[in-house]
Amino acid sequence: MDNLPRHIAVIMDGNGRWARKRLLNRINGHRKGIEAARETVRHCREMGVGYLTLYTFSKENWNRPAREVQMLMKFLETHLKGEKKSLMENNIRFRAIGCVEDLPAGVRAVVSDLEDNTKGNTGMGLQLALSYSGREEITRAARKIAMQVYEGSLMPSGVTDDTVQSNLYTAGIPDPDLLIRTSGEMRISNFLLWQLAYTEIYISDVLWPDFTKEHLEAAIRDYQKRERRFGLVKEKGVGAAARR
Repeated sequence: MDNLPRHIAVIMDGNGRWARKRLLNRINGHRKGIEAARETVRHCREMGVGYLTLYTFSKENWNRPAREVQMLMKFLETHLKGEKKSLMENNIRFRAIGCVEDLPAGVRAVVSDLEDNTKGNTGMGLQLALSYSGREEITRAARKIAMQVYEGSLMPSGVTDDTVQSNLYTAGIPDPDLLIRTSGEMRISNFLLWQLAYTEIYISDVLWPDFTKEHLEAAIRDYQKRERRFGLVKEKGVGAAARR
């Protein structure tokens, strides 16, 4: 597993379409999607991925039918409760990013419990993006920085990329090396807008509930074939990097 991405982010798309293709209720698609997420966490941990971030529920998802949202929250609460033992046994640190205050009290309590109990784990870091919006994340960071300037603890000239980074939900977590999006959609859907600046993107036509270890490995193999230049270009025959 040479050149393994340190941080993988996943937009888990296609639960509803998976259910429709089988003439099932969308809820069945979400239930199957949770199983795919569990397997992806396990496989990433086994391969030695350092960080895995799953786009679980966006800020915009609250606009879905009330019954679907209610069932999703119930699934989430039940699933997270059942994962506590596995997270501890596999030395996984759990963290929720997003507007966690939007979540029902039961979900918030489970999230808080998992964060507290796994914070000492030293293995893979697992982030679930819950009630998440990339624009909202950047807006919140801007407010926090503006308050620091207003209070005099920070000069405007002292605001740098690192300042912004340290005020994001993902402070302390390296930016994703690889973004995987399922269902063939060609967009990032307001996900990790700041962090994806130089991330390699892999689009899979597979609907999320059908996403397996083989699909994950295919995405990683594709990533390993790419040359990441971060705005630089290698001079032919020289091997040194020079700016464009």
